[in-house]
Amino acid sequence: MSYGEINYGYRGLIAGVNTKIPLKNNKLVTAINFDNAATTPPFNYVLKKINDFSPYYSSIHRGTGFKSQFSSEAYELSRNTICNFVHCDSKENTVIYVKNTTEAINKLSYILNDLYKDSVILTTRMEHHSNDLPWRHKFKVDYVELDELGKLNLLDLKYKLKKHNGKIKLVCVAGASNVTGYKNPIYEIAKIAHSFGAEILVDGAQAVAHYPIYMNRPLKEECIDYLAFSAHKMYSPFGIGVLIGPKKIFYNVAPEYSGGGTIKLVTDDYVLWADPPEKNEAGTPNVIGVVALTAAIKVLNKLGMNAIDNKEIELYKYTLNKMMKLPDIIFYGDTRPDCNKVAILPFNIKGIHHETTAKLLSDLSGIAVRNGCFCANPYVQRLLKLSPEEINYFKYNYNDFRPGMVRLSFGLYNTYSEVDILINTLEKIIKNKNTI
Repeated sequence: MSYGEINYGYRGLIAGVNTKIPLKNNKLVTAINFDNAATTPPFNYVLKKINDFSPYYSSIHRGTGFKSQFSSEAYELSRNTICNFVHCDSKENTVIYVKNTTEAINKLSYILNDLYKDSVILTTRMEHHSNDLPWRHKFKVDYVELDELGKLNLLDLKYKLKKHNGKIKLVCVAGASNVTGYKNPIYEIAKIAHSFGAEILVDGAQAVAHYPIYMNRPLKEECIDYLAFSAHKMYSPFGIGVLIGPKKIFYNVAPEYSGGGTIKLVTDDYVLWADPPEKNEAGTPNVIGVVALTAAIKVLNKLGMNAIDNKEIELYKYTLNKMMKLPDIIFYGDTRPDCNKVAILPFNIKGIHHETTAKLLSDLSGIAVRNGCFCANPYVQRLLKLSPEEINYFKYNYNDFRPGMVRLSFGLYNTYSEVDILINTLEKIIKNKNTI
């Protein structure tokens, strides 16, 4: 099967992929989305399943009507689908539905705050703010440092675990960076963390839609304790996210949100909490979002996660090879062909502010990218090699044109012809940059 046939087949799975949008000159062109690390469009199959389910949608868990029973069953059976997708033991773990990865990590931080008082949380210098800020005001936090290419320094991981002498209870790490795309060696990290008596949380937001994740491993010490991810980055943008962790942890702590659906019994002076996951899903849940997510997982499983990974990384390599031939392109991180990463490519054009480059790509060719610091300011500051003085300047001059970069992030439906349009547009921008 040719590249064209593969791309055509994949594109046929995606809603809105041929949508026409206006350029700055009002010409209509087919939109090109290279911002998949932020969010992905929905699968057509997901939209169909939502439409099929909608006539039967109802409140869940306590209704006796057919629609309520039907919706309840769909909602609860979905947890097994989630567990199977990330290869975890549904008997030992619980699947808690939230809005997104950010809420999942915040929820876990509240729960562990009660269990792990006076402990240390170890995260890394490459994390999205959502895997950093929730820990800062509840725990003492330390950070795993990076090497010269912005990759995690595993020697520093071991050093920090040894330094804190058993006080680190949790190591928090991205499965893949949303800035550089680096795939972190999460099973090796798990093994190291467990050897020091710590657990591991993997932020799977940039991982689960791109390559297989195994929470359970043949070696127990390599197993993942907690996993968080968002459906909107896996072709199901309908407001659902997932937190997975050991049932025993969630049994022992009151929920951070209380109210409908979280209890077994309430009297004037007594509350008996429901078991997890019910007590951790306060209020009416997003049943439609769960239906959408399980439908997306069905498509991803049919395509095969390894096949998706290979397809996306080949497109990344094609793009990188083309861009390396252009003058004045600045890349960040490891651009060697054998670098283990998802299909994310950060860059700048020498002499052009990142915001200008992003706007020109949209205005000239209808290409959507992301620019800035991607909710990972400390990581981007290091990749840009900003001095302490430069960083401090922007603390007090927030509205100035801040340093950052442009990010290309590919999905399974992107094509080589779209990349060719990107390259032609970059050539035009570079050629005329003195007049911009």
